[in-house]
Amino acid sequence: MKLKNVLVALAAVAAASAAQAADKLSVAATAVPHAEILEFVKPQLMEQGVDLDVKVFTDYVQPNIQVDQERMDANFFQHQPYLTEFNDGRGTSLVSVVGVHVEPFGAYSSKIESLDELTEGATIAIPNDPTNGGRALLLLQQAGVITLEDSSKITATPRDIADNPKDLEFYELEAATLPRVLDQVDVAMINTNYALEAGLNPSEDALIIEGAESPYVNILVSREDNKDSEAMQKLADALTSEAVKGFIEEKYEGAVVPAF
Repeated sequence: MKLKNVLVALAAVAAASAAQAADKLSVAATAVPHAEILEFVKPQLMEQGVDLDVKVFTDYVQPNIQVDQERMDANFFQHQPYLTEFNDGRGTSLVSVVGVHVEPFGAYSSKIESLDELTEGATIAIPNDPTNGGRALLLLQQAGVITLEDSSKITATPRDIADNPKDLEFYELEAATLPRVLDQVDVAMINTNYALEAGLNPSEDALIIEGAESPYVNILVSREDNKDSEAMQKLADALTSEAVKGFIEEKYEGAVVPAF
């Protein structure tokens, strides 16, 4: 066998051995930006002996269930208020590993160009989960559209609205469906990951949007039993690296903001 062929064969064996020896780490994520960020760090982690398996989900419930039932090792899609509400409601005990980025929440419309154009009885769609629904209402309150009974309640629902001068009608829908109803309502309050998936540019298309000071930092989440594993900590370090900061800033141009 020629020397070149021998070297190629040895390289293939070494690569196969490295892959076999790598610690496998499965992470559930929503497509944008979470899965994209995870795919960005995947080669770096492989060099460190971690084989990252990213599985994309389109909802906010299954990723937590999959981790709690030990079908996945971690997930990356949510902020701490949502995780707290989920744990309280489902009796789970998932934990935050590290905070990575903020996705400023925004209001979008295909019918008006300013919230000042909202007419009597206009329709507004918001997420139907307590934390993101409350987040939407807090943003509308900040914009002067409504007033809540408790101006700081992060799990507010339309029933907590104290003053609704234009008698706006609120529809609570699954967060993932909100971009698809833009032409059916006057305003839809959309999480940035779903806005990006729908081809919206939050920094240009949102009527109002949270600032970078938002407390809703998206976090890597795991179970207590694997939070401190070597593979998980390598992933946490990779997600908060200067390389990821640069990737986020360049790719999302302010629609996603590093939180580290």
